[in-house]
Amino acid sequence: MIVYVAPQQQRRIPCVGAVIRDEEGRLLLVRRAHPPGKDLWSIPGGRIEPGEAEPEAVRREVREETGLLVAVGRLAGRVSRLGTGDDIIDIADYVCTPIGGLLKAGDDAADARWVAEPDLVLLPLTDGLLDALTDWGFLRRP
Repeated sequence: MIVYVAPQQQRRIPCVGAVIRDEEGRLLLVRRAHPPGKDLWSIPGGRIEPGEAEPEAVRREVREETGLLVAVGRLAGRVSRLGTGDDIIDIADYVCTPIGGLLKAGDDAADARWVAEPDLVLLPLTDGLLDALTDWGFLRRP
């Protein structure tokens, strides 16, 4: 007897991220507490909830992961990354400005901190983060 098993359907998961700098020019990063990217450092962000607009999702994710309140500015760029299994994560990253709150890791973040540009290479970062931020003009080319 032959049994046909259909391949898993590839899902596209809409997500957002926040590119946030402090008054000293440091970048806000979080260490992911869960897959995909567990224990890797990245900018704050996550899944868009059903019915949620991208800017609303950015504000919620930043607040949940870092305790900070932000004003959401322009779209920095869009990237697609491989998630768990065959899932594709479609990420819209926005430039944000901190307007309140106290920095404290929470929710999906194991840690949160401001990182100076030269120190970025010392951390295990999510794939493609440095390239995207450099291509979008947020980091200097090496």
